Amino acid sequence: MGIEERINEELTLARKARNREQADALGMIKTRLAERRTSPGFVGQITDAVAVEIIGAYIKSLKKALTEFESGGVSDGPIVDKYRFEISFLSRYLPQTLDDEATRALVRQAKADLGLAGPSQVGRLMGAVMKTHKDQVDATLVRQIAEAELSS
Repeated sequence: MGIEERINEELTLARKARNREQADALGMIKTRLAERRTSPGFVGQITDAVAVEIIGAYIKSLKKALTEFESGGVSDGPIVDKYRFEISFLSRYLPQTLDDEATRALVRQAKADLGLAGPSQVGRLMGAVMKTHKDQVDATLVRQIAEAELSS
């Protein structure tokens, strides 16, 4: 069963159980999948890769909004709680990423292999890691580790 089918099935179950939080999160993803399907230039079916891309982009936008709320001094409230729930709930549809230590090891290995030094090489180091491990690592974490590794 593909991701889109799982989302449709779980949305039906959430609505029957009157679980509004889950139904809202799944409904948002279903809407974004429909938007992609009907967008100009899109041909074919919604594959799992496209679904993962859409869910990942939505989670990224939620994380950005949370960061903005927190920088504005808002750390709790109904919207913040909703965003946190949706991030954790929808993350289960994404491929599992490597933890901090495994990501750090990849970045260090790429740094050694390429012989990079200095903060101006962060983009090159990130590019090398992301090219080979795109679905396995979190890009934000790779950037943070690359900056730390190259600044020392």
